[in-house]
Amino acid sequence: MKAYIFPGQGAQFIGMGLDLYEHFPLAQEYFEKANKILEFSITDIMFEGTSEQLKETKVTQPAIFLHSVILAKVLGDSFQPEMVAGHSLGELSALVANGVLSFEDGLKLVSKRALAMQKACEIAPSTMAAVLGLEDHIVEQTCQEIDGVVVAANYNCPGQLVISGEISAVEKACEILTEKGARRALLLPVGGAFHSPMMQPAREELAAAIQETTFRKPTCPVYQNVPAKAVTNPEEIKENLIAQLTAPVKWTQCIQAMIADGGTEFIEVGPGKVLQGLMRKIDRSVAASAAIVHS
Repeated sequence: MKAYIFPGQGAQFIGMGLDLYEHFPLAQEYFEKANKILEFSITDIMFEGTSEQLKETKVTQPAIFLHSVILAKVLGDSFQPEMVAGHSLGELSALVANGVLSFEDGLKLVSKRALAMQKACEIAPSTMAAVLGLEDHIVEQTCQEIDGVVVAANYNCPGQLVISGEISAVEKACEILTEKGARRALLLPVGGAFHSPMMQPAREELAAAIQETTFRKPTCPVYQNVPAKAVTNPEEIKENLIAQLTAPVKWTQCIQAMIADGGTEFIEVGPGKVLQGLMRKIDRSVAASAAIVHS
C-alpha cells in the first residue's frame, strides 16, 4: 500500500517551492491564493527571504504546509494515497491531501495554529531538547522525576526523543539524561515548548477555530499523531488535532502502525528529507522516497 507522509516544522529552507512556482501554473495559482488569504506575501519570504524571517513560527508553518500541499496538487493523478500521516504541523497538510479539509480552510487553520503557538511561547519562556541514544522509558521516567514542566514531546524514531517544557526543567533533564548515558541531549533552536502543557492557551484558541471548520470524510485513513492509529471519523480527527498541541507526537508508533496495516511504500511530500531519514531508523526494510514532479 502507498503511504504519503508530510513533514513538520524544521524542514524549511530559503527557495522552497520556487521550482513549483516557476514550472507549474497550478502551483502559481495556489501560491497567489495563499498570499491573499494570509494578507502578506509569503512567497517573497519563501523564495528569497532571510533564514531569520523564515524561522518565525507564523511564517514557517504556512510555508511548509504550502510547499507540501501544492506539491501534492501538482502530482495530479499520480497522487493516489491509500494512507497518510503528517508530523505535527504536517498532519494538517495530510488532511488537505486526503480531502478532509479544503486548501483554504487548511491554510487558515495552519495560520491560526502558528499565531496561537507563537503567542503561547511569549507568555512563558520555554524550550525543547533532543535526546539521543536512550530508550524511551528512561527519558519518560526522568521527566517525571523533575520539578517543573518537562515532558516527552516527539517520538521521532527509536533512540531519538524530543522533550519539551520550562527552560530550567528541560536543562535539568538534559543534565540528568547525559549522566544516564544519553549520546547527546541538546537544546533545540525553537521558539517554545511545543507539544507540552505550555501550549494550553494555543490549544484553546485552535479548538474554537477547528470546531467552526468543516471536516469531511477522508478518502483514505489518516494516522494521527496522538492515537498513533488510523482514523476516518471527522469528529475524532478534530479532537485529535486539538489534543495534538499539548500531547506528544507519536511518530515512531504512527509509522509502525502504518506498516502493520500494510504500508509498503512511503513517499515524503514537502520540503527536505527529514521523514525519509527517520523512516530508515524506524524500519530499514520499508521503501521511503521523495515525491518528484516532472515539469
